[in-house]
Amino acid sequence: MKLFLIAGEPSGDRLGAALMAGLKALEPAVEFAGVGGPAMQAEGLESLFPMEELSVMGLAEILPKYRALKRRIAQTAAEVLRLSPAALITIDSPDFCLRVARIVREARPDQRVIHYVAPSVWAWRPGRAAKMAKVVDHVLALLPFEPPYMEAAGMTCDFVGHPVVAEPLADRAAAEAFREASGIGSAPLLMVLPGSRKGEVGRLGPRFGAALERVVAARPELRVVVPTVPHVAGLVREMTATWPGRPVVVEGAAEKRAAFAAADAALAASGTVSLELAANRVPMVVAYDFNPLSRAIIGRMLKLDTVTLVNLVTGTRAVPEFLGKACRPERIAPAVVRMLADGPERAAQVAAMADCMVALGAGGEAPGLRAARSVLAHLG
Repeated sequence: MKLFLIAGEPSGDRLGAALMAGLKALEPAVEFAGVGGPAMQAEGLESLFPMEELSVMGLAEILPKYRALKRRIAQTAAEVLRLSPAALITIDSPDFCLRVARIVREARPDQRVIHYVAPSVWAWRPGRAAKMAKVVDHVLALLPFEPPYMEAAGMTCDFVGHPVVAEPLADRAAAEAFREASGIGSAPLLMVLPGSRKGEVGRLGPRFGAALERVVAARPELRVVVPTVPHVAGLVREMTATWPGRPVVVEGAAEKRAAFAAADAALAASGTVSLELAANRVPMVVAYDFNPLSRAIIGRMLKLDTVTLVNLVTGTRAVPEFLGKACRPERIAPAVVRMLADGPERAAQVAAMADCMVALGAGGEAPGLRAARSVLAHLG
């Protein structure tokens, strides 16, 4: 059985890799083709082209790369049609993936299409589910409240759990070793995560740095750690060179895990990293902004007053957010200072994080394996 998978960004690459591992465990003869990053390649995928070409977000960010993306859409669809897989499995990145699926379905109406990560229709653009149902048969949902939205639009859908609950966590010994090796010792440690895309880092980094000036003024002993990914590491190192708190930039997986375990609090861009912080019980402040054009358009579509998954899954507002025009250093900094202190806000957030992990499948079968079972069951 051959499956064609498409992932367009690091989080999708990790989802795809776990799914591939699960499929190989259940169906050893499975073969893979498609587009993916290093994690999926480690599971045996030979990517059609570098996944990083698809890692763009925001309307204005996509426009300059539109022609190149359109060529990649056509190339990917042609490869799906040539290989005629048992299923096309698209993983998040709907702007790219669903355009590929549409071309494929127009040419081959009986092609099975499975989409991994339900669109957040509960947050904005509810019509996306109905549009997606025209080209997608089955959805693998990360959040427990999503299946009814997908089923109402005409697709089948299984909640398979969120992969964050299966990711390895560093222990106390690794955290202490990281602190010692980095010269941090017992100082309070703030993790700063300005995003994994160049646009995000360039937009949020200066604001986070300015917020840090205020935080360090209130907590002079504070140290800073900045996890990053290879394709933005140079930009991150250059930007953080002038930050206070003597930032330690980390790239390796083991070092990152140790840094998460060692951190006392975090300032993070909105995204799935909030769940990594929750899994490690690192209290956080979330801040995010698009460029002005994307902010204006998306702001009109947003239906909720929070975008952080810990808040959404638990029904709380335990994680403070500073989004859009509120993403300003003078507003962010006091919230970070409060989160570094032992108090009711910090305690409430840690409790919400524990509840969130249970709701996302902690303690059960690994999400990648659950997703694989769902795929095979759908294909019969």
